[in-house]
Amino acid sequence: MLKPAVPDRVADPISAVSSFNVPNLLTTVRIVVVPILAWLLFKENAETDTNRIIAGTIFIVAALTDIADGTIARRWNLITNFGKIFDPIADKALIGVALIGLSYLNLLDWWFTWVILARELFVTFLRFWVINKGVIPASRGGKLKTITQIVAISFYLLPLPESFSIVGEIIMYTAVILTLATAVDYIMKAIMTDREEQ
Repeated sequence: MLKPAVPDRVADPISAVSSFNVPNLLTTVRIVVVPILAWLLFKENAETDTNRIIAGTIFIVAALTDIADGTIARRWNLITNFGKIFDPIADKALIGVALIGLSYLNLLDWWFTWVILARELFVTFLRFWVINKGVIPASRGGKLKTITQIVAISFYLLPLPESFSIVGEIIMYTAVILTLATAVDYIMKAIMTDREEQ
C-alpha cells in the first residue's frame, strides 16, 4: 500500500550554518573525483590492471563519502542549500561516469548503462514535476538500489579473478531489477500525489 506523500527534502529548511562544513567538503571531493575517474577510464591503456585498481579504489572511496556526508549532515544538523543541490548531482555523475567508462572499455554491456542512466534521468524529472505537490523522499528501496549499483560497479572496475565475474554479473542484474522496480514505485507515488492535489 502506498504511503501518502510528504514534502520533498529539497524544500526542507536549511540549517543556520556556514556552507563550509564537513558534509559539503565531502560532496565537493566527490565532484572533483568525477573528472579524475573519467580520465582514468577513457585514457589510453585504461584497461590495464593497475589503472583499473586505481579507478576502482577511487570510485569506492568516493562512493563511501556519500554515506558519510549524509550521516554527518543529519546528525549534526548541517543541512545547506549547497548540499541539497550538489549531493545528488555528485552521486549521479559518479555512477554515470563509471558505467559509461565500463561500457566504453567493453567491460559492461551498454544496455546495462542505458537502462540505469535512463532511470536516473526519468526519476529526476519526475521528482521535479511533483516537487511543489510533495513527493516521497528516497525510499529504502532507492537506497538499496544505489548501494547495489555501487557494489556491482566496483566488481566490474576492479580486475578481480575470473571466478568473481559471475558474482559481479549477478549483482549487476540485481541492480538493474532494483533500478526498474524503484522507478515503477516512484511513478505510482507521483500519480497518487498528483491525484490528491486535483
